[in-house]
Amino acid sequence: MVSLSLRFMVLLLFTMLAGVSAQGAALQKHMAEKWAADEFQPSTLTVNEQMQEMNWFIKASEPYRGMQIRVVSERITTHWYEASVLAKAFFEITGIHVVHELTGEDDVIKKLSAQILTGQNIYDAYINDSDLIGTHFRSDAVVALSDFIKAKGADVTLPSLDLQDFIGLKFTTGPDGKLYQLPDQQFANLYWYRHDWFNRKDFKKRFKSRYGYELGVPQNWQAYEDIAEFFSKDIKEIDGQRVYGHMDYAKTDPSLGWRMSDAWFSMAGVGDRGLPNGLPVDEWGIKVEQCRPVGASVQRGGALNSPAAVYAVDKFKEWLTKYAPKQASELNFTQAGQWPGKGIIAQQIFWYTAFVADLTKPGLAVMNSDGTPKWRIAPSPVGKYWQSGMKSGYQDAGSWTLLKNTPLKRQQAAWLYAQFVVSKTVSLKKTLVGLTPIRLSDIESDVMSERAPYLGGLVEFYRSRGRDVWTPTGTNVPDYPGLAGYWWQYISQIIEGKVSTQSGLDNFAAAVDRHLARLGESAPGKCAPKLNPLSKRDFWLKKSGSPKAVINESPAGKTLPYQEAVNVWK
Repeated sequence: MVSLSLRFMVLLLFTMLAGVSAQGAALQKHMAEKWAADEFQPSTLTVNEQMQEMNWFIKASEPYRGMQIRVVSERITTHWYEASVLAKAFFEITGIHVVHELTGEDDVIKKLSAQILTGQNIYDAYINDSDLIGTHFRSDAVVALSDFIKAKGADVTLPSLDLQDFIGLKFTTGPDGKLYQLPDQQFANLYWYRHDWFNRKDFKKRFKSRYGYELGVPQNWQAYEDIAEFFSKDIKEIDGQRVYGHMDYAKTDPSLGWRMSDAWFSMAGVGDRGLPNGLPVDEWGIKVEQCRPVGASVQRGGALNSPAAVYAVDKFKEWLTKYAPKQASELNFTQAGQWPGKGIIAQQIFWYTAFVADLTKPGLAVMNSDGTPKWRIAPSPVGKYWQSGMKSGYQDAGSWTLLKNTPLKRQQAAWLYAQFVVSKTVSLKKTLVGLTPIRLSDIESDVMSERAPYLGGLVEFYRSRGRDVWTPTGTNVPDYPGLAGYWWQYISQIIEGKVSTQSGLDNFAAAVDRHLARLGESAPGKCAPKLNPLSKRDFWLKKSGSPKAVINESPAGKTLPYQEAVNVWK
């Protein structure tokens, strides 16, 4: 009797649990339908296709229901949308609670580094820049996603994830061919200018009379400089407001380092030809031989203190002093980003498209009453050391990263969330909110065609080869967390006038060489640094490629009409 009663109770319990589970699944499906019909519109998928994805998430999340996971990302509009909207949707659809923390970019890297060093599982997944790809593939700390989705993550990998639809996979793949990160958002640094001012007949006439060529989108640094001088020194005022031909920032702050590493030197032409970052010398001036960094200084074959690097920093200083508002030298990245919206800046050589959403708000001085912008973005002009076939500028690719010291079940639950926020069900809506596209299907959609006139050239850029030529930091950089801080520490000394440009870059290159040497000694594994012996500068400067010998002459300024400039991308 006892045995029969026990069996009956167990059967009753299972029946009750099954009923609860069925009710839970039904509720989750109802919530998925609600989200798909409302918040997740528009989408490149039909509602039925969206529900196929959502039903898969409901089923795949069953073993993880009730869990709480922690993820962290930098503080931009796209990630705010994920943390405040998509994390809630994910919980209501899967039953997995996500604490999605937003913080500064530098802090994300510090947290990730701390988890690697301590072995403590601080977060279950990170959205960190693909700039760390050179660090990730050399370490034994990061999960190779291409391996994960075939093995331990196979049951939690979305069948319709469609990796080939992601435009940034080349940025998150190591030289070993493995995928280490999954892109979550992308934005580029492009040329920004007041299209309405450049089209004024009186301005065009005055510019041509003074400089001998048409006012238009600058193709080289000389033209950019001429335009900067024209608006700051000649025009001076428009509608009673003081205007400036250049905008930048130079506060002694980590963001000054991003200004240079992301990737001012690439526009000047510091590195070699070859995409995504130049081989054997990249835009950081680091030379590699068979994936091993061999030096950053010219004396070891690198280019960080080369004539092209000196030219890059000198132009940065000169334009900041001559043509930008006096406040610019005291601004950081975030503060400077607000200035184009004031309506007093004519152009900016290096403007982050992450600000498109902020600069298209109704009522701004740079917006028309019909919702179209008075400004446009176009390819950035290049310096005199730049050569065809080189990268043209920087593109940020914030990407999902899993660490090996995260327990497997937590990895799997976090991977479900990561895929949810990049799924085709939600990706187009997320793109419209943050304007940081990651999927080709979204970029090519009719919805983006309709939005294009209101986004100042963003859609045209991402529909062109530009999305492959503007690239993040690459695999030559073996320790991004350790090396990134050197940029602002050494560049700031030059900007503040404490040292000459050449001396400051010599000190910078020597510090990077020492860091590379320490890495090679402490972690002599795959693709670890192994420095070249010191040689005289001329030994390397006389060779072809980077580092490049001094170019004394300056090319004549060259501009193009906007449509022709945009066609260069195609």
